[in-house]
Amino acid sequence: MFQTPSMTRKLVVAITSVVAAFWLVAMGFGVLIMQDEFSEIFDSGIQETAERLLPIVNDDLAGRQAGNAPRGVAEKAATNREYLTYQVRGRDGQILLKSRDAPSEPFPIALAVGFSQTDTHRLYTAGTADGSLYIQVADALDHRREAAIEGGMALFFPILALIPASIIAIILVVRMTLSPIEGLRNDIGTKDGGNMIPVDEAGLPVELRPIARSVNLLLERLRSALEAEREFTANSAHELRTPIAGALAQTQRLLAEVPPSLAARAGQIERSLQHLARLAEKLLQMSRAEAGIGISDEKTNLFPILDVVIEDIRRSALGAGRIVLHAQGDARVERQVRPDAFAIVVRNLLENALVHSPARSIVDVYFDSEGLRIVNESAVLDQATLASLTKRFTRGPTQAAGSGLGLSIVKRFVEQMNGNLALHSPATGRPGGFEAAVRF
Repeated sequence: MFQTPSMTRKLVVAITSVVAAFWLVAMGFGVLIMQDEFSEIFDSGIQETAERLLPIVNDDLAGRQAGNAPRGVAEKAATNREYLTYQVRGRDGQILLKSRDAPSEPFPIALAVGFSQTDTHRLYTAGTADGSLYIQVADALDHRREAAIEGGMALFFPILALIPASIIAIILVVRMTLSPIEGLRNDIGTKDGGNMIPVDEAGLPVELRPIARSVNLLLERLRSALEAEREFTANSAHELRTPIAGALAQTQRLLAEVPPSLAARAGQIERSLQHLARLAEKLLQMSRAEAGIGISDEKTNLFPILDVVIEDIRRSALGAGRIVLHAQGDARVERQVRPDAFAIVVRNLLENALVHSPARSIVDVYFDSEGLRIVNESAVLDQATLASLTKRFTRGPTQAAGSGLGLSIVKRFVEQMNGNLALHSPATGRPGGFEAAVRF
């Protein structure tokens, strides 16, 4: 799969491409202008050379004896090639004098004062007033093209070196410019049901402040909605517990007063009310889990909460003498977890272990900095059964009473706490048993 490109990468590629394109276009125009200027300079050079050489050659030839054979300059060792060549020609077009690298045949142009050009040379012709003597100075076009190419390379190679340097500079500038966006993104990314701290607008640029303000307004409205939901859940829990507890008390009192013929029916009513009370409690816990109360803005020491819940369950008939806590007495494990949410997790795990293990068997509770492990005796469960236990209203192969909501509530809360719930059977280091491990 292709990773979605970031804004930084897009900006760096776009800006670098645009800058490089502008540089190349500017270099192209520069080369054209430079070539035109070179042509003017070279034309001026060959014109000035021809006009200065003409009087000298005229005086030299006038002082010599006339002859028909072409006369050249004295030969000498050639150390480099000549950029400018010339031919001195008479009225009839015959070569009277030429430079060392000039061709032996006359230049294929007319004897007329001014500039002219062949396929290989640019020439300037200068002549005497009576038209008896002409000098033609030629500059090779290859020389001009070489000068233009070398000048273009002198512009191009620095650009090649500047492009990587520009990329680095653009990356630094873009990252520095976009750093407030990165900070705002990270800040917004931490917001969830437990972290409702407003986004700090003070250090943001003017362009980003409306976004931060809108996010803060949304967080405020979400905070109010969650608080209202939590308050409703708490009030509902109280309002449901009270009538159910009253009905259960009246039923138990009625059970003590009714004749034996009605005792069985009254006992069935009592068991139904007890099941209704447990189901209402689990549904309210599930509602609180769905409200997202698991995580908190502040850190909480979890060991005192664990200790209080264990002591409370130990006082009940179900947990009396059956829970063994394996932890240091001064254990201090701090996490950004709401105390009531952690208490619900511990209570559900302990009740699940006590209800679904043999009577009077021991339930071991291990607590350390890595998390919480609760181990109880049970038959070994297969992986398919373990995977289904965290689904709502799903129960394992047991005859014990229950609603099938305990582990699903625990999983929901643990996910909000940025933790992980793992179920193992057999338990770690044992041939059998069941283990529920919560890792933070």
